[in-house]
Formats: sequence, structure tokens, C-alpha cells
Amino acid sequence: MEEKTLICQDCGEEFVFTIGEQEFYQEKGFDNEPKRCRECRTKRKQTRRPRNSSF
Repeated sequence: MEEKTLICQDCGEEFVFTIGEQEFYQEKGFDNEPKRCRECRTKRKQTRRPRNSSF
């Protein structure tokens, strides 16, 4: 296993999919590689979650 350089589908920048991240994905049973860099994933999560949820 070796590090892979991927392209973020949101910002178009290259990012590294590290060996540690690949091992984590394997442990969790994820079949697909990430499509977004860490920054874009964080931004996307923040915009999708309601901030003051009263559940």
C-alpha cells in the first residue's frame, strides 16, 4: 500500500490519501476513495448540519 494523490471534486486541488487513511477506510469497509480534500469535507459537513437542533 502506498500514498495516493487524488483530486478534490469541489475545489480541484490535489490532496494525499495517506496509508493511514487507506487503512482506516479498509477497517470501516468503505469501498470508495474520498472525493474531497479535508478542507472541503469539513466545509460540507458544517453546511449540512443544523446548528441549533432541538431534538
